[in-house]
Amino acid sequence: MPLMTHSLVCLPFAGGGAGFYRAWKDLPADAPRIVPLQLPGREELFLDEPFHDAVDAADALAPRVAALAGDGPVALFGHSLGAVLAYEVARRLEQDAAVNLTHLFVSGSPGPWTGRTRRATGLDDDGFLARVREFAGYEHDALADPDMRELLLPILRADVEMHENYKPVSDEPLRTPVTSLRATDDHLVTREQAEEWRRATTAAFRLVEPRGGHMYLTESPLPLLDAVAADLRS
Repeated sequence: MPLMTHSLVCLPFAGGGAGFYRAWKDLPADAPRIVPLQLPGREELFLDEPFHDAVDAADALAPRVAALAGDGPVALFGHSLGAVLAYEVARRLEQDAAVNLTHLFVSGSPGPWTGRTRRATGLDDDGFLARVREFAGYEHDALADPDMRELLLPILRADVEMHENYKPVSDEPLRTPVTSLRATDDHLVTREQAEEWRRATTAAFRLVEPRGGHMYLTESPLPLLDAVAADLRS
């Protein structure tokens, strides 16, 4: 089956939106079709109430992913918060006989059972942003603008609350192959934590370590897409 028939549905990290993935241009010939999934509360859906619970989010997102995938094979990708959302969506899509789910790619994330001991939820704005910067090793440029910060903070708070309170809906492993990506200089997620995803599937598992820090994919999507293409070919 040609690789280009694959759709790679991409879920955003905390505070991010589909625009991050829409900006990926001039991709390699063997790259899958990039299908950004928008979450409520941002960009063209900025009037919609953001999700506050990851399990509720997956319940709402799975039918949308199924519709976006169409009849062809589909893989899921998510980074950090997006990783646990993609994992929960994958669990639901496995129960949908009309969806040909072939792979789950999780990035910058410990296994779904590893909770966060230090939290940002409940802190005042400055403390919250400082803690999020510590967690992510990255801050969106828009947060430096007071007006944009006022618009983005409620979304970022909702995303962080969703991530920090997340508990998997089930301990039952997936049947779908899983690839875990963890950058070599990621000081937030250890190699051992990235390998925890091995327990999340009864199918094939692979750990890939591209160069860079926690937000390596903001530098270039190519290391990620190389790993995706290799696994979808296999």
